Amino acid sequence: MRRLLSVAMLSMVAVQAAGAEIRELTIQHRYLHLPVRTGAPKHRVAAVVDGSVVREFEIELADDPGWWAHLDVGAWRGRKLLLRVEGAKSVSRALAMVEQAEEIWAPDQVYREPLRGQLHFSPRRGWNNDPNGLVYSAGAYHLYFQHNPYGWAWGNMHWGHAVSPDLVHWREQPIAIYPHRFGDWAFSGSAVVDRENTSGWRRGAGELLVAAYTSTGRGECVVYSNDQGQTWTEFDGNPVVRHQGRDPRLLWHAPSHQWVMAVYDEDQRKRWIAFYTSPDLKAWTYRSRIEGFYECPDLFELPVDGGRRWVLTAASSEYMVGTFDGTTFRPETARLPGHRGRGYYAAQTFSNDPGGRVVQVGWLQANTPGMPFNQAMSLPMELSLKGDPGGPRLAWRPVDELKLLRGRSVSIPGTPGRLASGESGVTVDVGELVELRAEIEPDPASVVTVEVRGVAIVLDAAKGEIRVEGLKAPAPLREGRQRLIVYADRIGLEIFADDGRAFLPVAVNLDPSKTAVGIRVEGGPARVVAIEAHELKSLWGTSANR
Repeated sequence: MRRLLSVAMLSMVAVQAAGAEIRELTIQHRYLHLPVRTGAPKHRVAAVVDGSVVREFEIELADDPGWWAHLDVGAWRGRKLLLRVEGAKSVSRALAMVEQAEEIWAPDQVYREPLRGQLHFSPRRGWNNDPNGLVYSAGAYHLYFQHNPYGWAWGNMHWGHAVSPDLVHWREQPIAIYPHRFGDWAFSGSAVVDRENTSGWRRGAGELLVAAYTSTGRGECVVYSNDQGQTWTEFDGNPVVRHQGRDPRLLWHAPSHQWVMAVYDEDQRKRWIAFYTSPDLKAWTYRSRIEGFYECPDLFELPVDGGRRWVLTAASSEYMVGTFDGTTFRPETARLPGHRGRGYYAAQTFSNDPGGRVVQVGWLQANTPGMPFNQAMSLPMELSLKGDPGGPRLAWRPVDELKLLRGRSVSIPGTPGRLASGESGVTVDVGELVELRAEIEPDPASVVTVEVRGVAIVLDAAKGEIRVEGLKAPAPLREGRQRLIVYADRIGLEIFADDGRAFLPVAVNLDPSKTAVGIRVEGGPARVVAIEAHELKSLWGTSANR
């Protein structure tokens, strides 16, 4: 899209002696549309109202835009707003192109773009990375996330926000947490429900949400919300923790009746997860730390073998299983590998799940060149611990709510049944959005290949492993069987084998012309005990998402 500029339009931009360019607007609509070309020089932009900077960020402002970012200025309707742009290169033409509107740019195209994941949440415009503040409250799941609203790449870290009634259909909300000031960005964190109002911040009968995040210029900060996470109030005692670190994870430790903050910490040229406690989410006391984890910690408890154990994990998804008494984590295993895929990072679990489940979402590092958005979130997965001779092991399973997306079911001729070595089940077209579930009983020497949308998923019985896209993971047979679950979207696959002990997310843009699934066997026969394939509907399929 390119807009022709008249001399009159250009005259609205005043070039200042100090090198900044300024445009004055009277705000009449909710959004300002800002012209962006990914890869253009960055400019520092400030929105000024009544002499105060109300928003400030960097943006690749350009007069030959590939897309248009939106700045929410609805709070200042009827008032004068100055847009001040700094940079070595003049942006008079680009600044004159800024327009007001009640909707974001090209709303009819949102969620229909060719590289938009249809099973995976992504923001309407801009960049996302880490999931933040995952919490359930009053009938809704809240997904906050690291967000650059003004660019395709990382930067300008805000907290974006989306809500869902079912973990599947997401509706994006206004930005939840803006940076305190330019350069003091809102990095990752978490959220909880303060049921007992230990903080004293609750007003009214609704649930009180409390979040902690890293303010890069101050330290670990706490905010609270009495309107279901739509707006947040800063605790006037911020920062509550000052240290060299980031990414606070809050949780309520019921046995010791106190709040816990697990937070990444750097000290003595080493990497740690530090533990702090608080009775009221305001005053925090350092208790202990454990070495060896990097960024975005998470800490949760799961049942196993008739008891319960705690799991400590971090951004890479490596984890330890052990005990936690509210102050100290004591590992009972070595640090274990988590996911075995590619493009999955900084996962976090939901607080306060109504069914008591531990549900995880990670950052799916999808690549979307040419799009006005970038990256995505993984599918939501229920975590469990499974007994193993080497000790408990973490397992992932897609949540049952994903079955809400099922459309038509597709039969694969020749299955279920026995396939001889060299024999293939018939390949059938399912579509671009696929759920495949199979239970296979292979001969000990069999190599079973399940192909989904052009990607070969190899189950090697002899080696006891699964292989896909140059990746591999242990996947031994259990009682002579292998159980496989695959979800395929435009932007990748999420693969589960060995009853979830092997989780392989693969962020890859799939060939849109390849929409079939099939199965073949080599090295020995295999019995397909059960197999089902479903064409899935888009999560964006209802007006509620828009």
